[in-house]
Amino acid sequence: MRRKDRELKDREDLTSILKEAHVCRIAISSDTAPYIVPLNYGYIWDDKLELYFHSAEEGRKIDLLKANNLVGFEIDTSHELLKSDKACNWSMKYRSIIGIGKIVFLTDETEKKQAMTKIMQQHGYADSPSFMNSSLSKILVYKLLVNELSGKQSK
Repeated sequence: MRRKDRELKDREDLTSILKEAHVCRIAISSDTAPYIVPLNYGYIWDDKLELYFHSAEEGRKIDLLKANNLVGFEIDTSHELLKSDKACNWSMKYRSIIGIGKIVFLTDETEKKQAMTKIMQQHGYADSPSFMNSSLSKILVYKLLVNELSGKQSK
């Protein structure tokens, strides 16, 4: 990272970004051009960080992920535009995480329920939701196993 003064290394700082944000953008490789999609997420960070997503079972994103499950990701929060009298002095406050990892499609019902619970909790659903198996069978649930990540903030 070029600006070491903006680097976030403390797990507590990185976790606070994960808790505050609601959207994770994943960058997927395709033959013609990169493909980026914003997704709602949930997470677990025990030994390693795992991000959870859900979507329809088909579409461009899923086709690309099945062809190449290595992705980049970005999560950001705490945005504030900092105006100035001089155009070149404008800036932005933010806190962000970027990284790379591997997408794994979940097939185990228990793991799918756990992932969906984490997604619901990320967006404010406090109780442990009950999912009907018929509902889970109509969606695809997958996780991003994070291999590398870094955090950054601009105050």
